[in-house]
Amino acid sequence: MGCAFLRGEIMKVIDIEVDKLIPYEKNPRKNDKAVKFVAKSIEEFGFKVPIVVDKNNVVICGHTRLKAVKKLGWNSVPCLIADDLTDEQIKAFRLADNKVSEQAEWDFDLLDEEINEILNLDMGEFGFEFEEPSNATPKEKKNERLRTDEAYNLRLFDPERCVGKYQIPTLEPCYKIPSKMIGFNYAMSSDEYDATIHFYLDDYQFERIWNQPDKYIDILSQFDAVLTPHFSLYLDMSESLKIYNVFRTRLLGQVMQDCGMDVIPLVYWGDERSFDYCFDGLPEKSVLSTYTMGVNDPKVWVHWKRGMDELIKRKKPKTILLYGNGLTVDYDFGDTKVIYYQNEVTKRMNEKK
Repeated sequence: MGCAFLRGEIMKVIDIEVDKLIPYEKNPRKNDKAVKFVAKSIEEFGFKVPIVVDKNNVVICGHTRLKAVKKLGWNSVPCLIADDLTDEQIKAFRLADNKVSEQAEWDFDLLDEEINEILNLDMGEFGFEFEEPSNATPKEKKNERLRTDEAYNLRLFDPERCVGKYQIPTLEPCYKIPSKMIGFNYAMSSDEYDATIHFYLDDYQFERIWNQPDKYIDILSQFDAVLTPHFSLYLDMSESLKIYNVFRTRLLGQVMQDCGMDVIPLVYWGDERSFDYCFDGLPEKSVLSTYTMGVNDPKVWVHWKRGMDELIKRKKPKTILLYGNGLTVDYDFGDTKVIYYQNEVTKRMNEKK
């Protein structure tokens, strides 16, 4: 639940099930062509503008956003209930909300400047078109090598600080034990600076820190500690992609350590083929973190157990932080201390039950 301001009053923003929201049957705005672009925007940037509904859950503003979240398969969506408006005001608000956007125009010179500074996102996915007129003189490309360096973070890689066949960046030991972990998504708005930021949920969101490390490292540095970002090693991924994801995890961790942050290395693995690189760059006798989500599946458990055996054998961690459902796993960690952390999403669901 959040809050919004309307007419000087604080209005509550609440989650309402998508199936309970009722599109206004006489909505004059044709929006089907915009749905895919709005869905991409929500997927990339999150849901930032609540749907406005009346007291009966009939949509006043946000029909396109509603279609977009249905396309994305969402079960619920943030809504603001405008129960202070008369029926006539609701009709007028619905029309005005759509009409006012038509009065704005683009300053195309400034628009070009802004788009040229966006290197890592395809703005065509949000409805921008970039076709040159047939008689246009092709524009000179601006330092393509620099754009490539930035896209792959080549400026951050130090070939003198990596190990193994795949040149995985190395991390220094960390001995921080978090009292509390919160997810990366909440770091943007949280002031719980005594917490440690983790990257265990919704890893497609973590592309943002890879694309703009300077921006997000400034934000994360306010917190007590941070885990290295988690880019998945799904069993059905190619080995080349898995290696790349391990490389990215270690590189961002190394950069954050260079900025003076307490960085707890996160480690994960796939099947036994990933053992050739997934432990590279990890410090020995350090605090390390991994997760237990999904290990109840016998197929997952087999790989998890073998990977844990290898991790303890190679890196001899001082402490392992296990993020998951908060329940202990049937595994002998020997002399390694183990601390369990509960998935906060699961925790909230259990509290609601």
